[in-house]
Amino acid sequence: MNYRTLYQETNEQASERFALVKERVRGIAAKPQTPEPFAEYFAQTAEFLLRLVEIYEKQERGVLAADDMSQCELENLALYAGIMPGAYESSYANPAYAVRMLGEEFGLLLALYAGYVRKEIRAAFAGDLLQLTIEMELFVEIYNRFERREEADGPDAAGLLQDIYSYFHDYSEIFYEKSLRRLIDPTEDFETGIVMDSDLEDLRYLYRYGAYIGRNEREIAAFLNTMPEEEIQAMADTYTEGYRIGFEVTGKDLSKKQTVQLRYPIGFERVVRAAVRNFEKMNLKPTMLASSISPNRQFDYDHREARALYMDKAYVERCLEARKNYLESEKQLAAGHAGPAVIEVFGEEPFSPENKKEAPKYSEKQQQLCVYEMNMAGQMLNRYIKGEERSFTIIAYPVPAIGENFREIFAETVKINTLDYQLYRDIQQKIIDVLDTADRVHITGKGENKTDLYVNIWKLTDAAKETAFENCVADVNIPVGEVFTSPVLEGTNGKLFVGQVYLNGLNYRNLEIDFKDGMISSYTCTNFADEAENKKYIRDNVLMHHDTLPMGEFAIGTNTTAYRMARDYDIADKLPILIAEKTGPHFAVGDTCYSHEEDNLSYNPDGKAIVARENEISARRNEEDGMEKAYFNCHTDITIPYDELDKITAIRKDGSAVDIISDGRFVLAGTKELNRPLDQA
Repeated sequence: MNYRTLYQETNEQASERFALVKERVRGIAAKPQTPEPFAEYFAQTAEFLLRLVEIYEKQERGVLAADDMSQCELENLALYAGIMPGAYESSYANPAYAVRMLGEEFGLLLALYAGYVRKEIRAAFAGDLLQLTIEMELFVEIYNRFERREEADGPDAAGLLQDIYSYFHDYSEIFYEKSLRRLIDPTEDFETGIVMDSDLEDLRYLYRYGAYIGRNEREIAAFLNTMPEEEIQAMADTYTEGYRIGFEVTGKDLSKKQTVQLRYPIGFERVVRAAVRNFEKMNLKPTMLASSISPNRQFDYDHREARALYMDKAYVERCLEARKNYLESEKQLAAGHAGPAVIEVFGEEPFSPENKKEAPKYSEKQQQLCVYEMNMAGQMLNRYIKGEERSFTIIAYPVPAIGENFREIFAETVKINTLDYQLYRDIQQKIIDVLDTADRVHITGKGENKTDLYVNIWKLTDAAKETAFENCVADVNIPVGEVFTSPVLEGTNGKLFVGQVYLNGLNYRNLEIDFKDGMISSYTCTNFADEAENKKYIRDNVLMHHDTLPMGEFAIGTNTTAYRMARDYDIADKLPILIAEKTGPHFAVGDTCYSHEEDNLSYNPDGKAIVARENEISARRNEEDGMEKAYFNCHTDITIPYDELDKITAIRKDGSAVDIISDGRFVLAGTKELNRPLDQA
C-alpha cells in the first residue's frame, strides 16, 4: 500500500475542513487582528503553517523536490530557521524569549505551540492532511482567544490552556495510532518509499523526509555513494546478521515474525536499502523510523518537559487507553513484530544545556505521573510485543562533524564493528571463569577518579552448568565485546565516579553516584554552579524522575581497540554509549539487561546457562500486582575509561582475590592480548 493510499480516507474526510481553515490562517497571516504584543507571534506562526500547506500541495502535485540542491537547501533551512542557534534567541519557540515578549501568563503556552507545530513538517511531506488540518484548527482556536481583545477585556489564559489540553486529550487516539503504526505496520511506508524508490545518487532525495538536513546528512550520503557496493553490502550484512544471531543465541524463533523496524540516520539509505533486502530473505518486512541530527539541541532541551503545561492524571490515562485501543485492534501485527534494528551515529560536540528558568518543568506530582505512564506503557507494549519473543540489534558509525579525520575514523569504526568475535569470545571466557568464582568484585579508580565500589555477584548452585556472566560478542550489541551480569543488590555498595561522560545525548562532568545495597543513595555532578541544579539534572535525565534506581548491570568492556581509536583521534567524549561501554567497566542504572525476559533462559557459547538474570527488584514481577514495582523502563550505562581505572578484583568467599585489571591493564592469564592496543605508542 502506498502511504498516500494509507491517508486517502482521512484526507478525504478532512478536505472541507482543510479548505476552510486554510483561508482563515491565510487571513491571519495577512493581518492579525490582535492587540500588541501578540500580532507578530500570530503572523509568524500563520506564515509557517502556510508554508506547510504549500509543501503538502506540492507533494500532491508530485513535486517532490526543488530543481537543484541549492534550492533544496534554502527551502529546508527556511523550515528550521526559527529554531537554529542564533535565530533561536529571538524566536517565539524559545520559552525565555516568548515570556519576555508576551508575558509569563501567555508566553509559555504560546511557546509550546510554536515549538510543537514544527513536528508537523513530516505530516506535510508525508501527505497527512488530517494532521495538518487539526493543527491549524488549534491555531485558529488559540488566535480567537486574542482577536480584537482590548486591554480591559484581554485574552483568557484559562481558556487558552483548555484549548491546548483538549487538543492533546481529544486527539490522543489519532496520535498514538500513528506512532504505533510506524512501529508495527509495514504499510506505513513513507520512509520505505524514499529508501527503496529514490535515485540515491541524486542527493535531493534527502529533502523528501522534511527533516532538518545539515552538513552531516549531506556529507555522509555523498561519502557512502563513493563506496563500492560490496563494502556497503558488508556493512549491511554485519548489521542484519547481528539481528539474526541475536534471535539464534537466545533461542527465539524468528520465523514467527513478520516485521522489523529499521531505525536509521538520514544519509545512510544505501546501507538501509541493502539491509531491507537482507531482511526480506528472512521474510521480514520493514517499518522505518528515520532521524536527522537536531538543528538545535537547546531547543529540544527547552521543550523536553513541555507537557508540564497541561499534563494531569486524566490525560495520562487517556494516552494509555489510546495505546491499548490501537494495539488491541492490531494485535496480530503487534505479535508479528520482531523488534528494532538500529543504526546510530556519533561525532557531535558533547552538549551541556542551559537550564532556563522559563522552560516548563514537571512538578513532583507530574514526575510521578511520568513514571507511572512509562511503567504502564512498557507493560502494555510487552503484552502485545512479547519481550521473550523479540530481539534487537544496534550498530554505530561516525558522521563528518567528528572532524577532519572523519574518513579514517569511519574506516576504523568499520574494522571495530567486524573484529574477530571468536578471539574475544575465548578471552572473555577466561574472565568469566574467574568471575564465576567470585563472591564480590571490587572496582577502584585512580588519580582523580574516586570510584570505590563493591559489586555482589550471583552465587552459583552448579558451577559446571551455570554462569553468572554473559559472554557478549557481536550480535545485538555491535561491536564486541563485554562480559556482564545482573548484580545482587544487597551487598553492592560504594561510589561510582567518572570525570566526564556523555549519557543519552547530554554531557556530565565529575558524575558521582553512591550505592547502598545496590540502590542509588546519592548523586551529584559539576555541570552547574548550583548544587540543586546538578541534582535535578541527574534526577531528570539519568534517574528518569525516579527517587532511586538499582544497579541493573555490572560489566567489563574488553574492546581496547575502540578505546585506542578514541584516544588516537581524541574522540572519547564523542563515542556513543554503544561503543563507550565496551571501553572499560560499566554500570547500568535501571532495569537489568534481561528486563521482561528473566524466565527465558539463555546460554553462553560454552553451553552454561546464564542464571544471573534478575535482581531483588525485578523478582517482584512474580508478586500480585508486582509488575509496576519490578520495572523502571530505563537502563543507562555509565563507563569508567581504562585511564581512570585502577583495579578490578574478584574476591572469593574465602577472602582470596584475583585481579582482572590492575593499573588499567588486563593482568589475568590469557587476557593480556587485550593490552596491545592500550600499549601502542
